[in-house]
Amino acid sequence: MHAHFRAARRLTGVLAITLPALLAACTAAPPPAPVSTADPLRAEADADAARDELAALAAAAQDRHLTATYTLATADGPARRISVTSANDGSWRVDVPGWGRGGTVDVSLAATADGLFQCALPSAGRPESASCVRLGDPDDAVPRKLDPRVEHPFTDWLDVLTDRRAALAVSPATPPAGVGGQCYSVESTSASLNAPLDVGIYCYRPDGTPSMIRAALGTLTLTGEPGPAPATVQLAGPVAEGEPIGREAPPPGDSPSPGTQ
Repeated sequence: MHAHFRAARRLTGVLAITLPALLAACTAAPPPAPVSTADPLRAEADADAARDELAALAAAAQDRHLTATYTLATADGPARRISVTSANDGSWRVDVPGWGRGGTVDVSLAATADGLFQCALPSAGRPESASCVRLGDPDDAVPRKLDPRVEHPFTDWLDVLTDRRAALAVSPATPPAGVGGQCYSVESTSASLNAPLDVGIYCYRPDGTPSMIRAALGTLTLTGEPGPAPATVQLAGPVAEGEPIGREAPPPGDSPSPGTQ
């Protein structure tokens, strides 16, 4: 009888210890769901910081006067060397080989105090000496059918990048191998078909020198070190009467008459 009583006491003790633990395990609340680490306010602050950084670099690019050479790589042809001049008086010139008449004529775009000009350069499809045609006033846009578009990253697109009211979303981007400076991904937040600039990747050195632009026009990459800027740009040739060079190749057997471009 005493043995039975001791066994009953041991069983009661075990139950007294384990039963509360079992009840606690059954009634405890499930662990809380993991808290998301995404912070909308932090993300917005980072985007604002990137936008400010890019605006500051674009402002430095507006004040950066230089002569420089860029490689233009596109999907529809061989790489070309683009010459860029931003003079101390605000005039500019961009030479684009192989753009006119189906890729057979080199052209130059320039804006001076006297106006906006397109110059045709001596090249395979045009052996004559260089001559220029006035397209408009210095601040006019290049007509769409005459626009090689490579001048925009050095001219009017800088105005957009410095404008905090522009409908742009900016975020840091990793610089491609061999590209110096800081890069930013630029997207449009507007549904307009007439975007003020090409979306893409914009890279600048700290002094405002564009080191790479990757956009719909292709990829412009700085080649070598920039040189000093002249006081003003010089047109490639004299201004003459005539039609500017178009991009399309002329029909077979159709050649320009003397005195025209």
